[in-house]
Amino acid sequence: MAERLLVIGGDAAGMSAASQARRRRGADELEIVAFERGGFTSYSACGIPYFLAGLVPDVGQLIARSPETFRDAYAVDVRLRHEVTEVDLGRRALRARDLESGEERWEGFDQLLVATGGEPLRPPLPGAEAKGIFGVQTLDDGLAVRRALDEEHPRRAVVVGGGYIGLEMAEAFKVQGLDVSVVHRSPQPMPTLDPDMGVLVADAMRKMGVGIHSGEEVVGFEADHGRVTAVVTDARCIPADIVVLGLGVVPRTTLAVAAGIPTGPTGAIRVDRRMRTSIEGVWAAGDCAEKFHRISRGPVSIPLGTHANKEGRVAGINLGGGYATFPGVIGTAVTKVCELEVARTGLRESDAPRAGFDPLSVVVDSTTRAGYYPGAQPISTKMVVEKRSGRLLGAQIVGREGAAKRIDVLAAVLWNGLGVDEILNLDLSYAPPYSPVWDPVLIAARKAWERVEDTVSECR
Repeated sequence: MAERLLVIGGDAAGMSAASQARRRRGADELEIVAFERGGFTSYSACGIPYFLAGLVPDVGQLIARSPETFRDAYAVDVRLRHEVTEVDLGRRALRARDLESGEERWEGFDQLLVATGGEPLRPPLPGAEAKGIFGVQTLDDGLAVRRALDEEHPRRAVVVGGGYIGLEMAEAFKVQGLDVSVVHRSPQPMPTLDPDMGVLVADAMRKMGVGIHSGEEVVGFEADHGRVTAVVTDARCIPADIVVLGLGVVPRTTLAVAAGIPTGPTGAIRVDRRMRTSIEGVWAAGDCAEKFHRISRGPVSIPLGTHANKEGRVAGINLGGGYATFPGVIGTAVTKVCELEVARTGLRESDAPRAGFDPLSVVVDSTTRAGYYPGAQPISTKMVVEKRSGRLLGAQIVGREGAAKRIDVLAAVLWNGLGVDEILNLDLSYAPPYSPVWDPVLIAARKAWERVEDTVSECR
């Protein structure tokens, strides 16, 4: 009899794992059933703001593999609109509810992969249940916002939260011609950046006509006949026809915790480097699983699709009888906000002391191309460095076209534990259409090394 693998969650981690397991074990050896409470599998959640902006005209373009593809090409039984409501580890079974028929049934398993992802924060504020208030976490959420734009024709949008999804949604609404305001309680948007870099983002958004209300706490929502009409903060009342909550994501672990699957200090499911939990035959991957940070050396919860796909691949290889490990993360991320490119990796300046480092930092302004070449755009590069050793701890980039992907050089440096003295001699490419003769990365490394040398001299 074939062994049975049940997968809870049909997006990045879950279906990557199912695909990898199937490549190594045929259907006669391993039966795979995946439960997804939404209406889609293996889609790009990161593409939702661009679909809403109209840059991606067909929602189908965001779907990498359909349930039919998984069934026909991979012999994976995908059950859409099925929500797993209970896991009984003693019985080695789970209970799933068909959300369309209401029918519930128990399904036994030999191996279980929990890939329940993350869930958006939705505080219990007065008026939060009004129509016109959306979270944007799944493709179903994105389609709901699209319907609201097409059918309700809102004129004023308010985005609550200044993180990646919040700012990307602000841009999407701006492209659609709405008046847009962003409210967030931190001093600057993009809290994954240090404030001196976040202010660059805020300034650029204001210049593009987006209202930025920093340092304000949302205390409730006003509504008329059940539909939202305003967002109320501790400082003002902002009229709104549509509201998106982008307050961040936490691991979706309610099901796992109820089943007795251990979580770590971040609230995510604790796993080893093979993506195994401490329960025999139970695995976890994606946004619901805890990660190891290679710089701070501690556990973190960082919800990114890049991590989820890699973790799902590792889990699937192991479930298929192979051997693979996930070596950790450094939190590299990039986004586009209107015409601004924003990227980061590693530790912020504010993170470094908490991780036990004594940091220094430099910020260098340069251009993406040779200054005399047409189309040269501004770029600000920040490096966070350990004093005396010069080891790179983190980096942030804010600039125009051609800026953001330079973060990948710094991510590779971080991954391998190099210092800024090694960066400044990297043999990077040069041609006037692509870079000044001293690339912004090299200039920042040179300035950082000068700071390190000054610090060493002061200590002598």
